[in-house]
Amino acid sequence: MKNLLFIGDVVGKAGCDFLSAKLPQIKRQYNIDITVVNAENSAQGNGVTSLSAESVIKSGADVITTGNHAFRRRDELDIYERDYIIRPANYPEGACVGKGVCILDMGAYSVAVVNLMGTVYLDPLDNPFTKIDEILTEIDTKNIFVDFHAEATSEKKAMGYHLTGKVTGVFGTHTHVQTADETVIDGHTAYITDAGMTGVERSCLGVEIKPAVDRLRFRMPVRFREAEGKCFLCGVIVAFDEKSGKSHKIERIIIR
Repeated sequence: MKNLLFIGDVVGKAGCDFLSAKLPQIKRQYNIDITVVNAENSAQGNGVTSLSAESVIKSGADVITTGNHAFRRRDELDIYERDYIIRPANYPEGACVGKGVCILDMGAYSVAVVNLMGTVYLDPLDNPFTKIDEILTEIDTKNIFVDFHAEATSEKKAMGYHLTGKVTGVFGTHTHVQTADETVIDGHTAYITDAGMTGVERSCLGVEIKPAVDRLRFRMPVRFREAEGKCFLCGVIVAFDEKSGKSHKIERIIIR
């Protein structure tokens, strides 16, 4: 049995610093074998840069996933030349750099991490359901974990059921609010609608509260700023059988 830790969207410098402070202890406490972190908001002002990616990897992450802010920093696209940083696989062919799948060689077994993005209330990328079906024909391991970066809970639930029995785990990201529906579907696929976020807890999804409220209240453009204050780290831990690719347990964590 192996343990995979998946950590929800890391937001800004505060989130990176908190991850760095807490991740080593979490990995020891839960005997973690593989760590996957969504870092698409890890740079100040959102997106991911070489500096923020380096911080996340040095903290102890094995793979970095992203989402709709993957290409926000146009001058930093060369980071996707690194095998351990992936972007949503369903971006149209030829339209972007990087790849959407990372294969980790763990010696006696291997693990595939797939990044997908939903299309409900987000950019109209290629159909994620069609794309993941194509990807699964090309992956030569039973241990497959999917970061599904999506807005609509209905789309996330649908993807979870679509992939039941086909992958080891499906973790929703993007909304930054951890859901309480973690489960192992049909004794095989670990699932949660959203893993949550890592950053300042008293905030609006990691940014200062007042500008976020003003934007929604007055419908006027505002400049969002990263919030300051005490942080928390949200994610899930999955115990899985590396020989069969089946999950046996999923546990939510919130570290304050």
